[in-house]
Amino acid sequence: MAGVQTAVALREQGFTGTVTLIGAEPHQPYDRPPLSKAVLLGKAEGSAFDVDFEALGIELHLGREVTGVRLADQELDTGSGPVPYDVLVLATGAEPVTLPGAEGVPGVHLLRTLDDAERLRPVLARQHDIVVVGAGWIGAEFATAAREAGCAVTVVEAAERPLAGALPAEVAAPMSAWYADSGAVLRTHARVLRVEPGAVVLDDGSRVPAGAVVVGIGARPATRWLAGSGIELGWYGEVVADDHLRTSAPDVYAVGDCASFPSGRYGERLMVHHWDNALQGPRTVAANVIGEAPEVYDPVPYFWSEQFGRFVQYVGHHAPADAVVWRGDPAGPAWSVCWLREGRLAALLAVGRPRDLAQGRRLIEAGTVMDPELLADPARPLKAATA
Repeated sequence: MAGVQTAVALREQGFTGTVTLIGAEPHQPYDRPPLSKAVLLGKAEGSAFDVDFEALGIELHLGREVTGVRLADQELDTGSGPVPYDVLVLATGAEPVTLPGAEGVPGVHLLRTLDDAERLRPVLARQHDIVVVGAGWIGAEFATAAREAGCAVTVVEAAERPLAGALPAEVAAPMSAWYADSGAVLRTHARVLRVEPGAVVLDDGSRVPAGAVVVGIGARPATRWLAGSGIELGWYGEVVADDHLRTSAPDVYAVGDCASFPSGRYGERLMVHHWDNALQGPRTVAANVIGEAPEVYDPVPYFWSEQFGRFVQYVGHHAPADAVVWRGDPAGPAWSVCWLREGRLAALLAVGRPRDLAQGRRLIEAGTVMDPELLADPARPLKAATA
């Protein structure tokens, strides 16, 4: 997404030089969200972007893996020879974290690429007993699709609740019930000891039957090829970009899942592994490459997730110290949670309340001071709960 959008944005903003898009996968560039939904369930064959690369004068080099960069020579190393550049944009995304000891075990899957989705599609069609490792966003989305396909699903999560790394306990707790409502089994405090053909063995000694195992325990920036290149990498292995998405190396930018950037709005460095970041960032990169009107990148992060018959949306960025205000009953079908910082809306999670999300995004962007008492009334529009 980030690479394609950068190439397209360069053309839209008037760049007339050569634009080359290099990707390790052999497929036409594609969108990822349908992989855990329509493609996985056989409702769509693929999710290729509707972009006429030839008409835009964008050269595609598919199935070509980049193995290194030599900054002094301004050249990329690839399996089929060096590629020179004047300006380089790193948009390598993230790669899934693997389960130690599970590599090479038959029936163990990841879900990140089109090939992953196509390998999993017949598994769902055969209605295997499936164990999902990890109750994060991707684990919940895959469990949803597997239940829709008629599979028996057990989700094992090492933490005490779903989404432990993303949401505070009080917010994530209501989501636990969604698994049982859908017919899936959620086992928390369940750490995987090992995976055997046909079963997952947990650290308490119990064995969970598994015709297939899907691992969804997170993703890390796909930047190992940059080790020793001279481009600064951060704590998580991400490319450290500035507020213009420039890296530590001259004429090199980074965008999307592989990069972090400083947020003036939130006063900290953010690494946002979501689709909207890969859509918004490229416009800033293109403007800064062209250089006529340099732009600062300071978005309000946004993402969505479809799981267990619910549409979950999140906007902004919250911190543990932010005040939490509920809107509606979390046991019901539609509710929201707001995070306030110094009286202003910092973030909002909306379940089945798209109007809250749309209004909340504008209020976060504007830095509007809110009235917590008015905010807590779910019948009151968010925009009418200002101080």
